[in-house]
Amino acid sequence: MEPVPAFAKDGGTHAYYEARAGEYDEWYLGRGRFAELNPPWWEAEVARLVELVGGLPAVRTLDVGCGTGFLTRHLRGVTVGLDRSPAMAGVARGRVAGGLVIVGDALRLPAADGAFDRVLTGHFYGHLPTDERAAFLAEVRRVADELVVIDTALRPGVEPEQWLDRTLNDGSRHRIYKRYLTSTQLAGELGGEVLFEGRSFVAARVDLGRDRGSA
Repeated sequence: MEPVPAFAKDGGTHAYYEARAGEYDEWYLGRGRFAELNPPWWEAEVARLVELVGGLPAVRTLDVGCGTGFLTRHLRGVTVGLDRSPAMAGVARGRVAGGLVIVGDALRLPAADGAFDRVLTGHFYGHLPTDERAAFLAEVRRVADELVVIDTALRPGVEPEQWLDRTLNDGSRHRIYKRYLTSTQLAGELGGEVLFEGRSFVAARVDLGRDRGSA
Protein backbone atom coordinates (compact mmCIF):
# COMPACT_ATOMS: atom_id res chain seq x y z
CA MET A 1 0.00 0.00 0.00
CA GLU A 2 1.39 3.39 -1.04
CA PRO A 3 1.88 6.02 1.68
CA VAL A 4 -0.31 9.11 1.73
CA PRO A 5 1.16 11.61 -0.78
CA ALA A 6 3.32 14.24 0.91
CA PHE A 7 6.24 16.42 -0.05
CA ALA A 8 6.65 19.78 1.68
CA LYS A 9 5.62 18.26 5.03
CA ASP A 10 7.53 15.00 4.64
CA GLY A 11 10.67 14.52 6.73
CA GLY A 12 12.10 11.87 4.44
CA THR A 13 11.82 14.24 1.50
CA HIS A 14 13.67 16.95 3.42
CA ALA A 15 16.47 14.50 4.20
CA TYR A 16 16.69 13.50 0.53
CA TYR A 17 17.13 17.06 -0.76
CA GLU A 18 19.56 17.93 2.01
CA ALA A 19 21.71 14.95 0.97
CA ARG A 20 21.31 15.73 -2.74
CA ALA A 21 22.43 19.37 -2.64
CA GLY A 22 26.00 18.70 -3.72
CA GLU A 23 24.97 16.64 -6.73
CA TYR A 24 21.64 18.21 -7.71
CA ASP A 25 22.98 20.14 -10.69
CA GLU A 26 24.24 16.94 -12.31
CA TRP A 27 20.60 16.53 -13.40
CA TYR A 28 20.42 19.95 -15.05
CA LEU A 29 23.89 19.63 -16.61
CA GLY A 30 23.58 16.03 -17.79
CA ARG A 31 26.56 14.82 -15.81
CA GLY A 32 27.28 11.64 -13.87
CA ARG A 33 24.53 9.06 -14.33
CA PHE A 34 22.39 11.68 -16.10
CA ALA A 35 24.84 11.75 -19.00
CA GLU A 36 23.10 8.59 -20.20
CA LEU A 37 19.65 9.12 -18.68
CA ASN A 38 18.86 12.58 -20.07
CA PRO A 39 17.39 12.68 -23.61
CA PRO A 40 19.23 14.25 -26.58
CA TRP A 41 17.16 17.46 -26.48
CA TRP A 42 17.77 18.04 -22.76
CA GLU A 43 20.60 20.56 -23.01
CA ALA A 44 18.67 22.71 -25.50
CA GLU A 45 15.56 22.75 -23.31
CA VAL A 46 17.54 23.68 -20.20
CA ALA A 47 19.04 26.56 -22.19
CA ARG A 48 15.52 27.68 -23.15
CA LEU A 49 14.47 27.60 -19.50
CA VAL A 50 17.43 29.76 -18.55
CA GLU A 51 16.47 32.17 -21.33
CA LEU A 52 12.86 32.22 -20.13
CA VAL A 53 13.84 33.03 -16.55
CA GLY A 54 16.39 35.63 -17.60
CA GLY A 55 13.83 37.28 -19.86
CA LEU A 56 11.22 37.85 -17.16
CA PRO A 57 10.70 41.53 -16.27
CA ALA A 58 12.93 42.84 -13.49
CA VAL A 59 10.68 42.92 -10.42
CA ARG A 60 10.75 41.76 -6.80
CA THR A 61 10.78 37.95 -7.09
CA LEU A 62 10.61 35.23 -4.46
CA ASP A 63 11.91 31.92 -5.82
CA VAL A 64 10.25 29.21 -3.74
CA GLY A 65 12.08 25.90 -3.65
CA CYS A 66 15.08 27.59 -5.23
CA GLY A 67 17.33 24.58 -4.64
CA THR A 68 20.90 25.32 -5.67
CA GLY A 69 19.90 28.56 -7.38
CA PHE A 70 20.52 27.10 -10.84
CA LEU A 71 17.63 29.13 -12.28
CA THR A 72 17.40 31.76 -9.53
CA ARG A 73 20.70 33.37 -10.52
CA HIS A 74 19.25 34.36 -13.90
CA LEU A 75 16.38 36.42 -12.46
CA ARG A 76 16.59 40.18 -12.87
CA GLY A 77 15.49 42.66 -10.23
CA VAL A 78 15.35 42.16 -6.48
CA THR A 79 15.57 38.42 -5.84
CA VAL A 80 15.02 36.30 -2.75
CA GLY A 81 15.50 32.54 -2.88
CA LEU A 82 13.80 30.25 -0.37
CA ASP A 83 14.40 26.57 0.25
CA ARG A 84 13.66 24.19 3.11
CA SER A 85 17.11 22.60 2.81
CA PRO A 86 19.99 24.48 4.49
CA ALA A 87 22.45 22.66 2.22
CA MET A 88 20.58 23.70 -0.94
CA ALA A 89 20.30 27.27 0.32
CA GLY A 90 24.03 27.28 1.05
CA VAL A 91 24.85 26.42 -2.56
CA ALA A 92 22.40 29.02 -3.84
CA ARG A 93 23.91 31.77 -1.70
CA GLY A 94 27.15 31.41 -3.61
CA ARG A 95 25.34 31.97 -6.89
CA VAL A 96 22.68 34.63 -6.36
CA ALA A 97 24.83 37.75 -6.59
CA GLY A 98 23.17 40.70 -4.89
CA GLY A 99 20.23 38.58 -3.80
CA LEU A 100 19.18 36.93 -0.56
CA VAL A 101 18.68 33.20 0.04
CA ILE A 102 16.85 32.02 3.14
CA VAL A 103 15.73 28.75 4.67
CA GLY A 104 11.98 28.57 5.12
CA ASP A 105 8.68 26.74 4.69
CA ALA A 106 6.96 27.09 1.31
CA LEU A 107 3.57 26.45 2.90
CA ARG A 108 4.09 29.28 5.43
CA LEU A 109 6.09 31.83 3.53
CA PRO A 110 8.15 34.14 5.77
CA ALA A 111 6.99 37.26 3.94
CA ALA A 112 4.50 40.06 4.54
CA ASP A 113 1.32 40.37 2.49
CA GLY A 114 2.16 41.80 -0.95
CA ALA A 115 5.90 41.77 -0.28
CA PHE A 116 6.74 40.55 -3.81
CA ASP A 117 5.64 41.21 -7.35
CA ARG A 118 6.25 37.62 -8.42
CA VAL A 119 6.69 34.15 -7.02
CA LEU A 120 8.71 31.80 -9.21
CA THR A 121 8.98 28.11 -8.46
CA GLY A 122 10.84 25.45 -10.42
CA HIS A 123 10.32 21.70 -9.97
CA PHE A 124 8.44 22.16 -6.71
CA TYR A 125 4.76 22.55 -7.59
CA GLY A 126 4.62 19.19 -9.39
CA HIS A 127 5.68 17.40 -6.21
CA LEU A 128 2.79 18.76 -4.12
CA PRO A 129 -0.30 16.64 -3.35
CA THR A 130 -3.70 18.32 -3.30
CA ASP A 131 -3.66 19.72 0.24
CA GLU A 132 -0.10 21.06 0.03
CA ARG A 133 -0.83 22.53 -3.40
CA ALA A 134 -3.80 24.45 -2.02
CA ALA A 135 -1.77 25.75 0.92
CA PHE A 136 1.08 26.83 -1.33
CA LEU A 137 -1.18 28.66 -3.79
CA ALA A 138 -2.95 30.44 -0.93
CA GLU A 139 0.40 31.67 0.37
CA VAL A 140 1.48 32.79 -3.10
CA ARG A 141 -1.71 34.82 -3.51
CA ARG A 142 -1.03 36.43 -0.16
CA VAL A 143 2.51 37.62 -0.93
CA ALA A 144 2.62 38.27 -4.70
CA ASP A 145 0.69 39.45 -7.77
CA GLU A 146 2.12 36.91 -10.20
CA LEU A 147 3.10 33.23 -10.15
CA VAL A 148 5.41 31.51 -12.63
CA VAL A 149 5.70 27.72 -12.36
CA ILE A 150 8.31 25.60 -14.13
CA ASP A 151 8.00 21.84 -13.92
CA THR A 152 8.53 18.47 -15.55
CA ALA A 153 6.55 17.57 -18.66
CA LEU A 154 4.32 14.51 -18.88
CA ARG A 155 5.91 12.14 -21.36
CA PRO A 156 4.33 9.22 -23.25
CA GLY A 157 4.37 6.02 -21.24
CA VAL A 158 4.89 7.81 -17.89
CA GLU A 159 2.33 7.62 -15.08
CA PRO A 160 1.19 11.19 -14.37
CA GLU A 161 1.23 10.64 -10.60
CA GLN A 162 3.58 8.27 -8.81
CA TRP A 163 6.09 7.56 -6.07
CA LEU A 164 9.62 7.57 -7.48
CA ASP A 165 12.54 5.53 -6.14
CA ARG A 166 15.64 7.71 -6.33
CA THR A 167 19.23 6.74 -5.62
CA LEU A 168 21.93 9.25 -4.73
CA ASN A 169 25.61 8.96 -5.58
CA ASP A 170 26.32 7.55 -2.12
CA GLY A 171 23.94 4.65 -2.84
CA SER A 172 21.20 5.82 -0.46
CA ARG A 173 17.65 5.26 -1.72
CA HIS A 174 14.67 7.56 -1.25
CA ARG A 175 10.99 7.64 -2.24
CA ILE A 176 9.62 10.92 -3.60
CA TYR A 177 6.06 11.84 -4.60
CA LYS A 178 5.84 13.36 -8.09
CA ARG A 179 3.27 14.52 -10.65
CA TYR A 180 4.04 15.05 -14.33
CA LEU A 181 2.08 17.76 -16.15
CA THR A 182 1.26 18.89 -19.66
CA SER A 183 1.60 22.61 -20.32
CA THR A 184 -2.17 23.02 -20.73
CA GLN A 185 -2.86 21.07 -17.53
CA LEU A 186 -0.43 23.23 -15.58
CA ALA A 187 -1.89 26.46 -16.99
CA GLY A 188 -5.40 25.17 -16.31
CA GLU A 189 -4.65 24.32 -12.69
CA LEU A 190 -3.19 27.77 -12.13
CA GLY A 191 -5.88 29.55 -14.13
CA GLY A 192 -3.18 31.16 -16.27
CA GLU A 193 -1.31 30.91 -19.55
CA VAL A 194 1.32 28.59 -21.02
CA LEU A 195 4.82 30.09 -21.07
CA PHE A 196 6.82 27.07 -22.21
CA GLU A 197 5.94 23.73 -23.78
CA GLY A 198 8.79 21.32 -24.23
CA ARG A 199 9.34 17.59 -24.23
CA SER A 200 11.01 17.63 -20.81
CA PHE A 201 9.79 20.88 -19.24
CA VAL A 202 6.67 23.00 -19.07
CA ALA A 203 5.99 26.44 -17.61
CA ALA A 204 2.92 28.56 -16.96
CA ARG A 205 2.11 32.00 -15.56
CA VAL A 206 -0.89 33.43 -13.74
CA ASP A 207 -1.68 37.08 -12.92
CA LEU A 208 -2.91 36.94 -9.33
CA GLY A 209 -3.35 40.68 -9.05
CA ARG A 210 -5.97 40.54 -11.79
CA ASP A 211 -7.73 37.68 -10.00
CA ARG A 212 -7.86 39.69 -6.77
CA GLY A 213 -9.17 42.70 -8.60
CA SER A 214 -12.11 40.75 -10.00
CA ALA A 215 -12.98 38.95 -6.74
